Amino acid sequence: MKTRYLRAGLGLASTFLLLAALGTASAADQWFVLGEKVLKSTDPSTEIKAEEGKMWKEDIKKAKISVEGGDVQITNVVFHWKGGRNETIPNVGVVKSGGETAAKDAPGREATLLSVGVQYKILNNKQTATLKVWGYD
Repeated sequence: MKTRYLRAGLGLASTFLLLAALGTASAADQWFVLGEKVLKSTDPSTEIKAEEGKMWKEDIKKAKISVEGGDVQITNVVFHWKGGRNETIPNVGVVKSGGETAAKDAPGREATLLSVGVQYKILNNKQTATLKVWGYD
């Protein structure tokens, strides 16, 4: 009889610990802004880096770009990953104000994003738009 209660208690405890561990793992995975830059209609391209003296968060799983303040035609995006690996995405298309690109998986399971280069054109006679680089961890 005591053995049955002991087994049941251990089973409940192990189930609780497993659920707690799963809840903690999923709670940490979320999108966050790595950096942002105001785009100007007079410039054909830009590079978004971490602020001076700061590093972007290491070990992100995915990255994406969002746009605010105007529609932007993005012709080329280059993700510069730590270790010298660059990934180019050509012909991204038009990202509407308030919209975002599809997420790009980091090389390997996780990686450090050093910077993002973007070639663009702001549409509809807007002078500026804000571009944000997002990371998923």
